[in-house]
Amino acid sequence: MSDILESFPEYRKTAALDRLRETEYSYLDEQGHIYLDYTGAGLAAKAQYAAHNARLSETVFGNPHSVSPTSESSTRLVEDARAQVLRHLKASAHTYTVIFTQNATGAARLVAEAYPFSRNKTFVLTADNHNSVNGIREFAKARHARTVYVPLQGTELRVNPSALATALGGHWWEWGIDKIGLAKGAGTRERGLFAYPAQSNFSGVRHPLEWVTLAQQCGFDVLLDTAAYLPTNELDLSDKNPQPDFLMISWYKLFGYPTGVGCLVARRDALARLARPWFSGGSVLTAAVGIPWHKMAANEGAFEDGTLNFLSIPDIQFGLQWLQRIKMSVISTRVKCLTGWFIQRLLALRHSDGTPMAQIYGPSNLRRRGGTVSFNFLDAHGKIVDERIVGRESAAASISLRTGCFCNPGGAENAFNMDARVLRPHRRRLRSLTSIDTYIDIAGLPSGGAIRVSFGLVSNTADVDRFFDFAIKHFRDRVTNTAGLPPRGGC
Repeated sequence: MSDILESFPEYRKTAALDRLRETEYSYLDEQGHIYLDYTGAGLAAKAQYAAHNARLSETVFGNPHSVSPTSESSTRLVEDARAQVLRHLKASAHTYTVIFTQNATGAARLVAEAYPFSRNKTFVLTADNHNSVNGIREFAKARHARTVYVPLQGTELRVNPSALATALGGHWWEWGIDKIGLAKGAGTRERGLFAYPAQSNFSGVRHPLEWVTLAQQCGFDVLLDTAAYLPTNELDLSDKNPQPDFLMISWYKLFGYPTGVGCLVARRDALARLARPWFSGGSVLTAAVGIPWHKMAANEGAFEDGTLNFLSIPDIQFGLQWLQRIKMSVISTRVKCLTGWFIQRLLALRHSDGTPMAQIYGPSNLRRRGGTVSFNFLDAHGKIVDERIVGRESAAASISLRTGCFCNPGGAENAFNMDARVLRPHRRRLRSLTSIDTYIDIAGLPSGGAIRVSFGLVSNTADVDRFFDFAIKHFRDRVTNTAGLPPRGGC
């Protein structure tokens, strides 16, 4: 620990997390496992599983769509969880409502399929986005709306502020490097939808929350992807702060359990602008068969299809209370310290001849970035080590990390300096594509993506030490090739 304290003395203030790891998360060390994929999924405490089991063993729960005693038991806990989400976000129940979904992807789809896209509207999104947001462009296209990507710039993979201002249709000037000023619109949301992540799941870049207000001033509704941001940061949706129209959340990203439950947190006035293309059991107040007529349920009810996951949704409330007891500020400090220390050590890795062993994609410091670091190893000839080699050998060493493009193709394309000019001549071949390896060959990419290490709630210095022991042992002075590697899966 002495090494990290030299650069990050505040790491001392997070000692409570080490004690927590010894008790509630002891399964990691008991199994000799190094977990470095918190952007992929958080880890659950033993207390979370115990609370779930105790609740199910002490009470009988039934389908919430009834007034029976078991139904009311379920309904009460679901509504308690809904209220807890708003408290965690400091959001007023008069302004916001919570819609339970399967995950953040489900939240994105609810907005995508119900948003009033038209020829007169534009879907604006950053090139840095998860595929669950990229996919919204298909709904926009089907309704003849225009899609505009805002490009990234530089090695830090940040959004070009001038390009963002142009896409949103405002006049701009730079305030420092992280804000842009835009001319105010008429106050109505007539121009379309703007979507971006508060934190990149590829590079760890934190995009300014001020963009929410700026886009709204230009007449756009805003969909904010908070899946990678919320596990280590608080988001304040009270009146004096930016208030996105829609937020995507996956709860397992924050505290590991339950899986299969996410949220769309929506402003009530924005929700009223959506029109669902269908109705279902649970989302309709009433429907007729003799005539093609139905009446949607009010507010969030119109967006919760079928029976909610009423046995798992109450676990959200316990998970959020668990994080509150630990304190998000402590988690944030620990992740910041470990991320900074990891980057320092990664940049210092050298082969025996002094050449670098790694290349980072995204910020190489802690300025406006989170605890996600994407990079590739470089072999002794300076060639990128195929991510499949790293994935296979790290798994054998009981290290969990992520390899590939992380469902963020824009991040990967910009990391490898690939733009539309590279792919445009190959459109015909891309239509008949059957494998990601063929795509990599067509695009001339040096690899299928990158390696991603991410820190979270109970990461510690031993995790970092073991990773670098692995890196030095397996890749220093090594020359690699792709012989015998299996085909890649999808992105």
